[in-house]
Amino acid sequence: MKKELLFAFAAFFFMSLSAITGVYAGEEEQRAVTVSKDKVDVTGDNKADTVYIKGVYYEEGASFLKEISLEIKASDGKIYKAELAGGYEPQIQFEDLNHDSIKDMFISIPTGGSGGLSNFYLYTLKDFMLTELAVPDPLVINSQFENGYKANISIQETKQSYTFDLRDRSEEYERLGLYLNGKLSEPTELMVNPYSTLKIIPVEGQNGLLGVQRISGAYNADTIAFVESFWLYEEGKWMLKDTKVMKMNSRKR
Repeated sequence: MKKELLFAFAAFFFMSLSAITGVYAGEEEQRAVTVSKDKVDVTGDNKADTVYIKGVYYEEGASFLKEISLEIKASDGKIYKAELAGGYEPQIQFEDLNHDSIKDMFISIPTGGSGGLSNFYLYTLKDFMLTELAVPDPLVINSQFENGYKANISIQETKQSYTFDLRDRSEEYERLGLYLNGKLSEPTELMVNPYSTLKIIPVEGQNGLLGVQRISGAYNADTIAFVESFWLYEEGKWMLKDTKVMKMNSRKR
């Protein structure tokens, strides 16, 4: 009798748990909002597919989406879905970036904050197979301050180095303790940010990507330079085609 009661209680517990989980999932689905809806052929069958960006807000009245997803109702009647990172105001563009004559889905999602960073995604649904093509990794940039209010960066991919004269910031750097009478207080690296911008532009006459990384000094807003990288998708991978380094204008002393 005790065993029967135990089994009955266990069955009731798991049924209740399943019901609660189902209700919660249903509530989450009901709270999801459609951020964008586009009709574009993304499979290559010359039929329009419906592409949604959907999300769930962190709380009522908030602008931050804690959950974001790419959802495609394709012309074959099936639904294809990919989960994305949370953020603000996701945007989607449809361009052929891997050069297979089929439009890909390029998604950018700002993360918020003073760094101005975003998450970026690239997907294809060629032949009804949802595949993440990924985007090029940010450049690997080594950096350090040097004596005499200078800084140096070197780009690993190109083996190019650049030196910046930061004497216009000497008073602030001395006040912050970064320097003492022009001598570096201790070995200090610069702040190398990931992409703040990654956008579609023509590269060598084809659709490619431009990435922008910000180099900061003593603090995030202490911008020293921007590094641009130009990318083209070739033979199944992203190839770096060019880089540009742009120093911020000198400050008035």
